[in-house]
Amino acid sequence: MVKAVVATISCLLIAVCFSSVADAEPQKWKIGHVRPSGSAVDKDIQAFVQQIKAETQGAIRIDIYPGSKLGDYSVVQERVSFGEVQMFVGPFGTAIDKRLALGFTPFLVSTWDEAKTVYAQGSALFNQMAEFLEAQNIKLIGGWPVYFGGIALTKKPVQPGNPDIAKKMIIRVPPIRCFERTARVLGYTPYPITWTYAKMGLKTGMVEGILGGGAEGYFGLKGVIKYYLPIRDHFEYWFVYMNLDLWNSLSEKTKTLFSNLSREMETKRYAVAEAEERDSIDKLAKIGVEIINIDEKEHALMKEKVRKTVWPEMREEIGEVFEEITR
Repeated sequence: MVKAVVATISCLLIAVCFSSVADAEPQKWKIGHVRPSGSAVDKDIQAFVQQIKAETQGAIRIDIYPGSKLGDYSVVQERVSFGEVQMFVGPFGTAIDKRLALGFTPFLVSTWDEAKTVYAQGSALFNQMAEFLEAQNIKLIGGWPVYFGGIALTKKPVQPGNPDIAKKMIIRVPPIRCFERTARVLGYTPYPITWTYAKMGLKTGMVEGILGGGAEGYFGLKGVIKYYLPIRDHFEYWFVYMNLDLWNSLSEKTKTLFSNLSREMETKRYAVAEAEERDSIDKLAKIGVEIINIDEKEHALMKEKVRKTVWPEMREEIGEVFEEITR
């Protein structure tokens, strides 16, 4: 009896450690993300899961679910926590833990060079987010840098570069407090709703703009939005994460494989992300969206006002670690 149990355990360990045994039962996982099939992140995830399959000799096979097919990112976050979904690449919701807003801190970085330091696997921010997420039974293993955020609008605002002027416009923001506060400080009236309802709100006129995304994400709103302000209000960095219990069940060799491949994916993405961001803005212009560029002086005024107003409130919610990260 004891020998049989030992033999079973040994077989499981070998399978996880890239077993070459032909009849080993493969582990079948799900990984989701928020963009359509064929998008940049989808292609990178395809390469990632193919490498996992190859390096584990087929012991781990991961099916990709693009375009939020597994649910809204905040819903999938819970599903990963419970183990219903094994992995996800995307942002985090803050309904369970408001401290996760740390990843969306407005005007934390202003350039791609700064982003590469602050938003990267192993950075202080990354490690702190990983610590917060452990309480939700989630293991953070990597990241995928996306773009700097901006505001898409259906009509032109009054003095768009002046944060002290009331725009008298209602704009959608994600249901995350720091976005709501940022929009208000910049002179807009925030309306917190999910991305799905935001598109409907723009079409019906319920909202006149949207904050919380960037040029690439707004391209899907062609024919609806007329203006785009690349104000760099936040840096969009999608986290690569998995169920913590699942992570703990893996061998050290497999854990290292996931960490290394996630780091490689992030590095490759940083090498092309800035150019792709510029290309996305050019694509908006080509479909008739007017790009309202904000000069450095205007950007500095926005950053100063938001940091002075929004950051203290975030510090109260997140704790002393917010001071450490922002310093």
